[in-house]
Amino acid sequence: MSSVRARAALGATLVVAVALIGAGLTVLFVLRASLTDQAGLQAEATARNVATQLDLGVPYDGLDLPDGEDHPVRVTAGDGRERAASEDLEAMTGTPDAPDGDGNRPRFGNGTATVDGETADYRFAAVRADGSHGGSVTVTAGASLAAVHRAVDTVRDAMLIGLPALLAVVAGVTWLVTRRALRPVEAVRSEMAAITASEDLSRRVPEPDSRDEIARLARTTNETLASLEASVERQRRFVADASHELRSPIASLRTQLEVGAAHPGLLDVAGAVADTVRLQQLAADLLLLARLDAGERPGRTRLDLAETVREQVALRGAADRLPVAVEAGEPVAVAGSPGQLARALGNLLDNAQRHARRTVAVTVRREGRDAVLTVADDGPGVPEQERERVFERFVRLDDARTRDAGGAGLGLAIARDVARRHGGTLTVSAAAGGGALFVLRLPLAP
Repeated sequence: MSSVRARAALGATLVVAVALIGAGLTVLFVLRASLTDQAGLQAEATARNVATQLDLGVPYDGLDLPDGEDHPVRVTAGDGRERAASEDLEAMTGTPDAPDGDGNRPRFGNGTATVDGETADYRFAAVRADGSHGGSVTVTAGASLAAVHRAVDTVRDAMLIGLPALLAVVAGVTWLVTRRALRPVEAVRSEMAAITASEDLSRRVPEPDSRDEIARLARTTNETLASLEASVERQRRFVADASHELRSPIASLRTQLEVGAAHPGLLDVAGAVADTVRLQQLAADLLLLARLDAGERPGRTRLDLAETVREQVALRGAADRLPVAVEAGEPVAVAGSPGQLARALGNLLDNAQRHARRTVAVTVRREGRDAVLTVADDGPGVPEQERERVFERFVRLDDARTRDAGGAGLGLAIARDVARRHGGTLTVSAAAGGGALFVLRLPLAP
């Protein structure tokens, strides 16, 4: 059964059916027991009436016995011989045993009695009495259960007629209520199907005015669509920017190779090598960004961030335009990918070397539960309104500079992505002496 409405209606109907059947059986049982007890009281009253006559010395043949069909009565001696009986009473079966003791407490039982050739069900009560000629006798009286059976049968028939009708009403109401409740879900599903078919991520599903789970589902769906739209837009922009960035070095390299093929003496080998290196670095940056976007988790290698800074600065050596002042004393242990953290540090140093006038300074310290790495330069700095945009991909604030001098605009984006993958942050502010101050915070290793 694929329909939620049908499953809900069937489930509700089954639950109500089980509850009603249980309640109906309980009602029938209680009704039968109550009416049977009333019949027993009537039988006891009849038996005591006869017993009182015997106690007063009324002879057996002078007893005032009730009608045998409604209340059959039989008086028996201790040896089982019948002393008196109602008119037309032929037989009694299922009667209770004679009471013990003085007979103040009657005994009850269900059985049958045959009166004038017709057998019916009765509730019997037996009490003790003193016979008219001495000795103890047992007075057994019955009360017809025909009225009990008729009442129980009437209630049962009413239940059998009313139960299906009630279940039909429950099923219908559940179906309608469920359909109304699921109408917003169908609207969401229909709109999602339309969005999938049209590939238009700018569309949104309708949000109900209610504050229930369906409204929250619609809002979450719209938030997911908005996030997906932004992600796709970033992907498109990334592909377009990457294509543009790759086109320049490839075109330059092709031009130099074509000139070299036509005029070998004019081949600019150094320029071709520089374009190849730039192309290789750009491809490496794009590959790292793709891995970070795919959710690649960094390693959990324990390393000393201060030692990593000293090693990276030493490896760069004379390749840097300006010397780097390092202030990294005590060990500062973090956990992560040594390669990615070294890449983030290298990108921050490249950015500082590109913009600094005379000095570049790096510090590493502990601050609470964080390891803090700062890279400061004395360049023009980053305007406050651009301090978030500078971390976007392919963004260069100084568009007047060439790409060769300024890079592709991926270094800071990579550095921030690496910081976030390691559970940290990367921000920029103004340095104390002017210029930019980049602050990388990472959790200390446990």
